[in-house]
Amino acid sequence: MESVDAGGEVRHWSAEVNGISLHVAEQGPAAGPAVLLLHGFPELWLSWRHQMAALAARGFRALAPDLRGYGDSSAPTDPAAYTILHLVGDAVALLDHLRLPKVFVVGHDLGAQVAWHLCLLRPDRVRAVVVLGVPYFPRAPRPVTELFAALGDGFYIMQYQEPGRAEKAFARYDVATVLKKFYSIELDNVTAPPGVEIIDFLEASSSSPLPWMTDEELGQYVEKFQKSGFTGPLNYYRMMDMNWRLTAPWHGAKITVPAKFIAGEKDTSFESFGTKRYVESGGFKSNVPALEVAIIEGHHYLQQEQAEGVNTEILSFLDKFSENCVSR
Repeated sequence: MESVDAGGEVRHWSAEVNGISLHVAEQGPAAGPAVLLLHGFPELWLSWRHQMAALAARGFRALAPDLRGYGDSSAPTDPAAYTILHLVGDAVALLDHLRLPKVFVVGHDLGAQVAWHLCLLRPDRVRAVVVLGVPYFPRAPRPVTELFAALGDGFYIMQYQEPGRAEKAFARYDVATVLKKFYSIELDNVTAPPGVEIIDFLEASSSSPLPWMTDEELGQYVEKFQKSGFTGPLNYYRMMDMNWRLTAPWHGAKITVPAKFIAGEKDTSFESFGTKRYVESGGFKSNVPALEVAIIEGHHYLQQEQAEGVNTEILSFLDKFSENCVSR
């Protein structure tokens, strides 16, 4: 494993953990308070590039893995290898590999789900958590596909359930267009009309490069997704019903770890499914008692689109727990 100099460049290494090879990008002093950054769909460790630099500059040790199925990490072929227990298991095994008893955790999108469940299942390993875009919802009374069945076949989660369906639709476009379609989402509801695949319904940004991503950065994503494909990432969605069954022992459980939730006011996830009402009504805080909330300008890929604002929110929160061990 390569060491990282304080404030130095990003270093890359891989570790055999939990039965897979996990690629990790690291920046900042090895002796600094560790921050585990968990990306979402369809992203990579690279989605945290702005946060890693800011954290490293303040003396934190930023650790951003490609989650299983993504980038240079292993992509098991069996969909059953992508349950929330596997994903939390990867995070715990990585911390064990690094001999880190307790860390700060930051998660976005599907990585937010991993972060919340790491707090739920192993609160002893988390000092505090910052989550972007996806609040913690307690376990529902029914599986995910039953909850969303009323939205019909056009709803993106429903379309992703059938193995190979979304992959076949994605293959009609080059990888750059697929990624830009997701990165450009500004819809209130990600549901395609009847008979239309979600990837056909989404529109790619007409601007090149994207306002918050250079063509060179997009090219780095494209290179990795051309190699690894989208099946691993889509398997996260295919295991949502299984996750519901596996987490039955934690039905009704609350998140006890200190938490901060950051959302973009124009984020599709925040505007849909009663999420905004849940956050603002106090329902969210009843399930996460030690909660802070920050709603800022921006859309879904907030840590890239509004990097400076997100960095400020993350650092101001983490500083509360690390004043004695982080350089100013």
